Amino acid sequence: MALWPGALLPDLSGLVAVVTGANSGIGYYTALELARAGADTVLACRNAEKGEAAAARINAETPGRARFMALDLADLASVRRFAAGFGGRLDLLINNAGVMKPPRRRLTAQGFELQFGVNFLGHFLLTALLLPALRQAPSPRVVQVSSIAHRRGRMNFDDLHYERRYESWGAYQQSKLAILIFAQELQRRSDAAGWGLCSLAAHPGIASTALVANGPGRRSLTGLGFLLGKLCVVQSGEAGAWPLILAATDPAARPGGYYGPRGWGEYRGTPGLAKAEPKALDPQAGARLWQAAEAMTGAVFTPAR
Repeated sequence: MALWPGALLPDLSGLVAVVTGANSGIGYYTALELARAGADTVLACRNAEKGEAAAARINAETPGRARFMALDLADLASVRRFAAGFGGRLDLLINNAGVMKPPRRRLTAQGFELQFGVNFLGHFLLTALLLPALRQAPSPRVVQVSSIAHRRGRMNFDDLHYERRYESWGAYQQSKLAILIFAQELQRRSDAAGWGLCSLAAHPGIASTALVANGPGRRSLTGLGFLLGKLCVVQSGEAGAWPLILAATDPAARPGGYYGPRGWGEYRGTPGLAKAEPKALDPQAGARLWQAAEAMTGAVFTPAR
């Protein structure tokens, strides 16, 4: 894998990173580059066989840098088990795992709409539970993975789980908008409470990964993916990871920053600052979403060391 032209990652030796959904796609390439830079990297994945195999591939190049830990974001009990089993300091948390466009309304173990539950709520609880570990690090970072789909997203606060009328794209767009709102609100709360976090977000543009190819919505997206590929809009999974890697490692990354490809439409290209819609930056939406997520997950952001 080649990084973008001129990229030079800092030495991450001694740092500990967690990347969710790291068995394939942009999560895998992010974990690989963090390990190459010296970070001890935890691949937090639902599928044990795939997660172990991915860790083995990374360790073949960077011996001892990667390990697998089981995490199913569709089950909050699994999130709690993961956090309980994670010991020590955490420097980088990359909330990458996601579900995209199931053709039918599906639910998590706790009865939440699957995309909202996995993409946002599971990561919300995970971040809360790992906050004490993050606060042990001298310069902790949390990176949420959003999408250009957030632009058309709308927070349906009266029906966050699409119980009245399910629309798969609408639910996906909402989940990615929620992630970006969460990143901003986490930075506000860290600043106010003195948690010392650098909360950022990134998006991969349109990357060719298993999220669509292996997901339940793959049949409905095949034609769109083919057309975008013919138009040279789709970029590789490696390139899709670049904004995540930049957000996770750039010493100049600013708290609350949002990163993505710098090409036309932010679909592809070298990474840099991206454009977040004003609705993602609204403090009132952030406070309302935070309160709703706390009630749904039982999360408490306890910063005790």
